[in-house]
Amino acid sequence: MTSRVRSLTRIALLAALIAAGAWVSVPIGQVPFTLQVLVVVLCALVLTPYEAGMAVAVYLLAGAIGAPVFSGGRAGLQVFAGPSGGYLVGFLVGAAAGAWLRSALKGRANELVVDAVASAAVIAAVYLLGWAHIAFVLGAGPVAAFATGVLPFIALDAAKAAGAIATARVLRAARVVSR
Repeated sequence: MTSRVRSLTRIALLAALIAAGAWVSVPIGQVPFTLQVLVVVLCALVLTPYEAGMAVAVYLLAGAIGAPVFSGGRAGLQVFAGPSGGYLVGFLVGAAAGAWLRSALKGRANELVVDAVASAAVIAAVYLLGWAHIAFVLGAGPVAAFATGVLPFIALDAAKAAGAIATARVLRAARVVSR
């Protein structure tokens, strides 16, 4: 199998896993708890920056054109205008930035530390864009938007990042991925 085919396969598989992560959807206020952050962090840890960005872009495009891949089986451009829209865009920025940061730091520190830093970067990007968007959509101040759109998810997303790090380490050890 050529490297191009492998790359496209990784992109498609991770895009599908992000969509599958939306199936686990537990409402917590305006934004639901899903497993998508786990998969987006995994993208940053096992894909190149290009592949990570493309995997999320494919997922977002599928949802934008009507595939019911967003949390709660939602689809369409209107989802981007709702409370979750900033988090969705944050997935794209976070996956690409986290993968880039992991590439830049690889070999300069312990792999576990590099993975933790890249994971934190992903989650920070998701939170920053989600927080700003939810403040705008709800007309809330920064403190209220933080309390609604970030605070309830910090411990949950830390656990998801730990799961993604563990999964990435297993995939690398099994030589399923080489990053």
